[in-house]
Amino acid sequence: MPRRRGALRSTPALLDELDVPCELDIVSAHRTPDKLHDYAISAEARGLKVIIAGAGGAAHPPGMAAAVRVLPVIGVPIGITRLEGMDALLSIVQMPTGVPVARVAIDNAANAAILAAQMIATGEPELRERLREYKLGLRDKVLQKSLAVKREFPG
Repeated sequence: MPRRRGALRSTPALLDELDVPCELDIVSAHRTPDKLHDYAISAEARGLKVIIAGAGGAAHPPGMAAAVRVLPVIGVPIGITRLEGMDALLSIVQMPTGVPVARVAIDNAANAAILAAQMIATGEPELRERLREYKLGLRDKVLQKSLAVKREFPG
């Protein structure tokens, strides 16, 4: 079973590409519960607008962050258990009423970064424009691949 160390590392790189400031830390709900609580409680005062929390197993970090603050929380299930992330995915989906956590696909921190940027962009027109350009770039990459395939396999 492969461990996905650093599964969230794509998040800061993508947010940097979109010129969205962020911070990165390691917090464990079971091993550093006070740190998790303090981190989530102080997030808004530190200027955070969205929290992205990776989750293996029982998925406590996203749920606990959502429980103590009103900032949007995006959970990224990480496939580090024998269930390859399904346990984390299902735990995030099953948050109780009043404690919503958005979620993305297993090990897909890049989508969490894009979703967080889209949430922030609702109040920032310049960021909305950077996201439009980013998505046009994704479209252009697919169109280039399509042309390459058609050249290699005409007809």
